This record gives sequence, structure tokens and C-alpha cells, in this order.
Amino acid sequence: MSVESTPDDAPCPGPVLPGENLVRWHPAAQYEDIRFDRCEEGIARIAINRPAKRNAFRPRTVVELYDAFSRVRDDPRVGAVLFTGVGPAADGGYAFCAGGDQSVRGDGGYLDESGLPRLNVLDLQRQIRSLPKVVIALVAGYAIGGGQVLHLLCDLSLAAENAVFGQTGPRVGSFDGGFGAGYLARLVGQRKAREIWFLCRRYNAEEALAMGLVNAVVPLQKLEAEGVRWAREVMQHSPTAIRCLKASFNAETDGMAGIQELAGQATHLFYRTAEGQEGRNAFLEKRDPDFSDAPWLP
Repeated sequence: MSVESTPDDAPCPGPVLPGENLVRWHPAAQYEDIRFDRCEEGIARIAINRPAKRNAFRPRTVVELYDAFSRVRDDPRVGAVLFTGVGPAADGGYAFCAGGDQSVRGDGGYLDESGLPRLNVLDLQRQIRSLPKVVIALVAGYAIGGGQVLHLLCDLSLAAENAVFGQTGPRVGSFDGGFGAGYLARLVGQRKAREIWFLCRRYNAEEALAMGLVNAVVPLQKLEAEGVRWAREVMQHSPTAIRCLKASFNAETDGMAGIQELAGQATHLFYRTAEGQEGRNAFLEKRDPDFSDAPWLP
């Protein structure tokens, strides 16, 4: 994958979604299948850019998304990410993501340029889940199959009035037995989750709101602007509190991996204390540590 960095003042090639722009976006890097933009307020925007395919992902798409989210993780200026899909397509249709591109699906997964079958979207799922920043899904049009799972894993979700949600796995010989089933059941309940997977029905934005699948429904023309407003509210709050809260929510549902994530955030905090630094300094200075200033609090 070849990724080109862009200057901070470079103009964006065009809108991602229709409607009002509350911020001035600048491209953060150049990709083939996605758009990755930033603004000066510490908000990033990552968008799948395959509208002719209803923003279905292929292995290259996932590799590029993983790279963009990795850049977000490592950028201390960014605290919130808007995750969406470019639209409309030439036929006027919109999609957040229609799941895996079935035209490149082989016998063992989705075929990359070398012909190797991959399911690398599972790596992307875990990355979004553990990203110590707030990821806000902006769903215009279809969030179907693997796209519905990607939306599910975002921290917050805003749906346009034209949003459509649903699963297709049992229709196309596929399923997601990980987050796509287990976390969905935590979010909407066992009965509704089984209905979604077993019947493969479509659900509109208001139905998604009623079952707790999204946080709010807004007109399409206001979707990105509303996402920016939510991101701005996030950016007003403590970065450390937000990252620890996200890890805490994940710890309740993600088993040992979730506990590891929360423990990692606690370790990060401990390293910044005088007590933690005394242990490091004593080791480097080849002396016994002195923790006498650290109280044994109740």
C-alpha cells in the first residue's frame, strides 16, 4: 500500500456527504479506497470511498482503514473521529458500508491483489473497538452486513433519515459470530439480535433508534454537521477520562481482552505518577526505591 502525506493546508477534493460544513477539512493522507481528513479542532474524518460499490470493502479498503485509524491513534491532537461513507453514487444512492465486496470473495475469504484470501476486517473491528478516541458513525443510506457490524462497533452512531440497517450473512453464506452477534445482543437484546440475523430484514432509521442501535436520527443534509457538533462536545472533556471510560465499557463485554485494555489505561496513568516514576528512577540509578511518600489510601 502506497500512502502519500499531504500538507496541512491542502484543500479537500470534494464533499464526503451533502449539506452544511461546520469545519474546514484538510486531507491527512491520500488513499485509493478511502478518504482521510482532519480539521484544526482535533476532529478526524474517515470515509470509505467506493460509492459505486455501495462502499463495500475489499482487502485494500480494510488495509487503508486500518492505516488511517492507526494514524488517528498516534496523533495526540485528535480526540474524535467521524466514520462514514462517501455519497451519493452516480445513481443517487447512499451507503455507509454494504459489507464485504462479494465480487472479490473467494473460497476462503476476500481476495487481495495477490489472490490471498483475507478476513482482515476482523483486525479493523478490534482496532475501532480499542481506539482510545471516540469514534462516531455517520450513517447515510445502507449499513448492511459487515457494514452494519462496523457501525455497531463505533462508540456513537448518528443516522440520516434515509439510513437502512440489516444483516445479510445467512443469505450469502456468511455470518459474524464475534462482535456482530455477541455485542449486537448486548446492545439490542437477545430476541431482537436473533431476529436481525435469522430473518435478514431491513430496518429504517427510526426503527434503529427505537431498538437502541443508533443515538439520534437527523436529516441527511445535517448529518455531517451534527456529527461535528457531537465531536466538539467530546473534545471539551478530559481525554484521560474518555479513554478510561471507553476501556471500562469494553471491559464489561470483551472478556480478558477488555480487562487487558482497561488495565493498560490504568498502567498508563500510573506511569505518570511520582510513585511510578520513583520505581523507574531507582532502577535506572541502581538504588533501592523509596515509596515512603506514597500513602496506603483506603
